[in-house]
Amino acid sequence: QVQLVESGGGLVQAGGSLRLSCAASGRTFSMYAMGWFRQAPGKEREFVGTIRWSGGTTDYADSVKGRLTISRDNAKNTVYLQMNSLKPEDTAVYYCAATMRRIAITTVNQYDYWGQGTQVTVSS
Repeated sequence: QVQLVESGGGLVQAGGSLRLSCAASGRTFSMYAMGWFRQAPGKEREFVGTIRWSGGTTDYADSVKGRLTISRDNAKNTVYLQMNSLKPEDTAVYYCAATMRRIAITTVNQYDYWGQGTQVTVSS
């Protein structure tokens, strides 16, 4: 089992920045990647980005490239999502997730463990 706890959400004006954190505990040695997803009201949960635990390579959704950056601190078992130049359309509940799978890691159903989510609201 892997437990994930997000923090860092809040209210920010358009153009502002936020940094989300996701602390992992439990069987973290078995993780292949950790991802960030978001879900806006009335919409499906969507992929934001992912980082491979070993090596640190990342993938991002086209809608966030250049504005959102994922990083990790292996010693702290923590992943971060730095969000810059935020837009009102970035408003959503943001979730971190962990997967042991090595393929299709941009899809929701490839992730076995999820955090509780943290609300990000961007005002115009």
